[in-house]
Amino acid sequence: MPLWLNGRLNMIYLASQSPRRAELLEQIGVSFQKLICEIDETPFPGEAPSEYVHRMAREKAAAGWQEILSSGSVKMPLLAADTTVVCNGCILGKPLDSDDSRRMLTMLSGKTHQVMTAVAVTDGKELLSELSVTDVVFNKLTDELIEGYIASGEPEDKAGGYGIQGFGAVLVARISGSYSAVVGLPLMETSRLLRSFDVPFWKSSTGCSL
Repeated sequence: MPLWLNGRLNMIYLASQSPRRAELLEQIGVSFQKLICEIDETPFPGEAPSEYVHRMAREKAAAGWQEILSSGSVKMPLLAADTTVVCNGCILGKPLDSDDSRRMLTMLSGKTHQVMTAVAVTDGKELLSELSVTDVVFNKLTDELIEGYIASGEPEDKAGGYGIQGFGAVLVARISGSYSAVVGLPLMETSRLLRSFDVPFWKSSTGCSL
């Protein structure tokens, strides 16, 4: 696939190993190359969840750009994101084990929580970011449902211990906000950021794009 199309960049770096974010970018026709980027994801003492998730996305983008510079890779825009589940002001990351999954799912049962996803895009000169917050209402979960869901293995690598795009959909009564943000990448905000860097998306069969 050409790096440039009609005088515009046709590809970005995705600083994430999440298959869900990759699928969402593909959904809107964005071509990308994955980039491995590791940072310390420990929250600062007293850090608000919204500030934390925003900081994570921006730090991932900055670290990813440094990786591009150090490796001598082709310079093109880089996108990073971070998703955090927040319940009663507490940040729920990826569960450590089955007991941690059980604790999180019990905490979320029958309650409204927030899924916060921040997206950051940089070209080395400018770093722009946006935050999406979605309210998610869980059904009241029985012990049997919790144990069955844990046994599926799905909670293991998901913030908050569930994935709305998978078996976890049966846990959710309703949402208010962006479904794609709960999956891992708010597409409206993402497309707006990409436009700021003149990156095309939504390619048609005729080669037209936005």
